[in-house]
Amino acid sequence: MGVSGAGKSTVGERLAAELGWAFLDGDNLHSAANIAKMMTGIPLTDADRAPWLAAIGDGIDRWAAVGTAGVVACSALKRAYRDQLRARRPHVQLVNLDGDRDLLAARLEHRTGHFMPRGLLDSQFATLDAPAPEERSIPVDISWPLARQTGAIVAALRARGVSLAPHAVGTL
Repeated sequence: MGVSGAGKSTVGERLAAELGWAFLDGDNLHSAANIAKMMTGIPLTDADRAPWLAAIGDGIDRWAAVGTAGVVACSALKRAYRDQLRARRPHVQLVNLDGDRDLLAARLEHRTGHFMPRGLLDSQFATLDAPAPEERSIPVDISWPLARQTGAIVAALRARGVSLAPHAVGTL
C-alpha cells in the first residue's frame, strides 16, 4: 500500500519474482471511468473505489482457493479499504511503502505512461489513513534501494512465520 509514486508496482513485482509468487497490479483493475477521472485530475470517491476493491479481493480469493501465494500492489489508502481487503482473509499481510512528499512528487514528475497525474498527490495524502499499530503493517522506506525494500519485507514476513516457499502460480 501507499500513495501514488511510492513504488508499489515496482516493489510488488520484484518481491513476487523473488518469492516465486503471483503478482497482481491493482492499477490494472480500475474501470475505464476511474482512469478517465484520474487522468483529468479528479480524485476517486469511495463509491468509485468500491468495485475496484471488490475486484482486488476477488483476485486474492481466487489465489487462496487454489493455494497460490501472491503479491498485490494497490493504494489501500484508507483503513476501511484495508479492512475490506483483509476481511475473511487473515493470511493477508500489509506492507506500507512510505516516503517523503518531495521524493514522491519528483517520482511522479518523471514518470511516464501512467494515468495518475502528479496533481493528485495531495488528494492521496488527504485520503491516507496511516496504518495503525494494530494493523501490523510492515513499514518500508521508499528511499531505500529496491533490494533493501524487498529484503526488509521478506525478513518481516519470515519473522511473522509466513511461509515463503514458492507456490504453484496461477493466473487471474
